[in-house]
Amino acid sequence: MISREISPGVFILELEGQKRLATRSDDIVPVYGERIQEGYRIWDPFRSKLAALLLKGRSARPLLERDAKVLYLGAATGTTVSHVSDIVRDGLVYAVEFSPRSMRDLIRLCEKRNNIVPILADASRPEEYASLLEPVDLVYQDVSSRNQAEIVSNNCARYLKPGGELIFMLKTRSVDVTASPEAVLQAERKKLQGLDLLPVLDLLPFHQDHFAISGRKS
Repeated sequence: MISREISPGVFILELEGQKRLATRSDDIVPVYGERIQEGYRIWDPFRSKLAALLLKGRSARPLLERDAKVLYLGAATGTTVSHVSDIVRDGLVYAVEFSPRSMRDLIRLCEKRNNIVPILADASRPEEYASLLEPVDLVYQDVSSRNQAEIVSNNCARYLKPGGELIFMLKTRSVDVTASPEAVLQAERKKLQGLDLLPVLDLLPFHQDHFAISGRKS
């Protein structure tokens, strides 16, 4: 096996003639059934939009430093959160999730990792978790709702440090199923205020009608 670090804490492995994305972990027990190879956790881009973004390329690196603080909106059961936790092993991941059922699985993950803070809350109401947060280096959003751009803008305005980064996984079909994905993308991108945006990346072939919008807070 050959490994190459492409961003702090993120690796490309050459396994059985194939290149696979991975993070390193001290925990040898799989979180969601992923393959573990010599301390590396294989990161499936078909299950994680962040993995897809990293595999397809990103103009601004490093993505995350080891001691970074992350606000993760739409944590679900913790599939991608667990890999972010591997990367920022000396930092913190504030994982916001609205579903109590998903939160139960997320809490089980947090019992094994001391750098994830589970927050049961509605990401569209960022004031609800103000007492639990500090300014963060990255806001990452993967939320299914019609007002995705509004949610991420409000959270960035409130919690993202000046110069901090945004990664917004836009699900166009959740915004408007009748409009073309490109039309939704252009309309939603215009709603993002106070951010210097980078070129948008289409997440095909891993995720259809999904776009990664990255930027930095002015």
